[in-house]
Amino acid sequence: MRTKFIFTTGGVLSSLGKGLASAAIGALLESRGLRVTLQKLDPYINVDPGTMNPFQHGEVFVTDDGAETDLDLGHYERFTKASLSKINNFTTGQVYEAVIKKERRGDYLGKTIQVIPHITNEIKERILRLEGMADIAIVEIGGTAGDIEGQPFLEAIRQLRSDLGSENVCYIHLTLVPYLRTSGELKTKPTQHSVKSLREIGIQPQILLCRTEKFLSKDIKAKIALFCNVDKDAVIMARDVDSIYEVPLLFHQEGLDDKIMEFLNIWTGAPRLDKWEEVVRRIKNPKDQVVVGMVGKYVDLVESYKSLNEALVHGGIANESKVEIKFIDSEELEQQGVGGLLSGLDCILVPGGFGDRGIEGKILAASHARKAGIPYLGICLGMQTAIISFARDVCGLEKANSTEFDPETPHPVIDLMPDQVGVTTKGATMRLGAYPCVLQEGTVAQSIYGCKEIQERHRHRFEVNNVYREPLAKEGLVLSGLSPTGDLVEVIELKDHRWFVGCQFHPEFKSRPMNAHPLFREFIRAALAYKHRDEKEK
Repeated sequence: MRTKFIFTTGGVLSSLGKGLASAAIGALLESRGLRVTLQKLDPYINVDPGTMNPFQHGEVFVTDDGAETDLDLGHYERFTKASLSKINNFTTGQVYEAVIKKERRGDYLGKTIQVIPHITNEIKERILRLEGMADIAIVEIGGTAGDIEGQPFLEAIRQLRSDLGSENVCYIHLTLVPYLRTSGELKTKPTQHSVKSLREIGIQPQILLCRTEKFLSKDIKAKIALFCNVDKDAVIMARDVDSIYEVPLLFHQEGLDDKIMEFLNIWTGAPRLDKWEEVVRRIKNPKDQVVVGMVGKYVDLVESYKSLNEALVHGGIANESKVEIKFIDSEELEQQGVGGLLSGLDCILVPGGFGDRGIEGKILAASHARKAGIPYLGICLGMQTAIISFARDVCGLEKANSTEFDPETPHPVIDLMPDQVGVTTKGATMRLGAYPCVLQEGTVAQSIYGCKEIQERHRHRFEVNNVYREPLAKEGLVLSGLSPTGDLVEVIELKDHRWFVGCQFHPEFKSRPMNAHPLFREFIRAALAYKHRDEKEK
């Protein structure tokens, strides 16, 4: 079957959930036996989000091939079987960079380079790279209808309907139907204006996903259909739900998948949603609950840790337990000490990050977990802070640190990787993507994974300084995972501790609701055991 395209756009305001909606559509289509791939088009001029502040952009999601991408690709991979790569996310910056390079080479034979057709052709060419990869390609256009920077992308997808044929393209528009509490009314005017802005450039949405906190009556749907020129049954209620993993089920109840099949002229069997129903059942009916203390410096914007948050939920699903995440600002921990901030926790997680702000708070959290016997998971920088803490407290290496935070430290237990020395540019120059790791026999890490060699995704410049490996190991730090050559420390753990694991990679990028990453599954299991330790001792 020729690849058919679904284009999802958004209107009224940003952060409505286009990425989540696209991912849920992908999950629905997969449940009907179709092969799916997804792509995100970002209108900002940055080449990629790798150098952007998490407070502005949220998490940077890393693919197997080392692409630093938009966090929506995390949604795509969590909801579908798709394994994404560099071609699944591109930006205005990449498009203009490519066109300018072609112009400099003389590829355009002296023509005047214009937004139409040269920029739009480059956008279309990148979209059409998905052809043949799946039955359905779902392409999300970032931003909001009416944004000036998004115009070339909208023009490109408008042209593709003529290029590919109407039966091979479906436009889906996510919009907002706000509820005014003062008058007790749902208002459709923002949706009407949003669709109007699309129609002005030649795009008629075929399906509307109406984000709402209230139930949409038949009358409201009929009004939206009338003024927006869509079928009544193509007005889909996207009601707020308790868990994002309910969204595929909600869309199916609204008939979204049937409508897509109709517009794309596809026949499939009925969807098999039993696995999604089981996920939602476990989330809504947990048998237990744990409190995870996440100590970071981007806690004011939880989107900065989106994949981590979801991976913890997956660990809870696997253990039929609710996971409550207590976000703890590492700078506040520096100032106030462990006292009340780290009380009442069943486990502690220190995530990745960059820069020295709040670093001593993260080191303090690792020390507390080690001394109090609380289950600990350190990811990337979280592993490094655990090693710094161990070097100071157990090995007696006073002022041990990473050269990232203290270039003059007398004991650089964490140092810049040799191949990073001399690197001055910031974008796409870290150790990025999937690399192999060999787990040592008889370690906790090997028992967690159940195999000897693993592949995990990385995003870092600093590593364990090999000069200090022997003194650290001598005092009980287990180097349980190494690169195949043995040069790089990938996983560490502690002897005589309930559960204390650090990893240089980012396991959260490979966790799924139906298949929790083993590190998060066992981390939550250890937290449950710690919570009920007194009961077991009795």
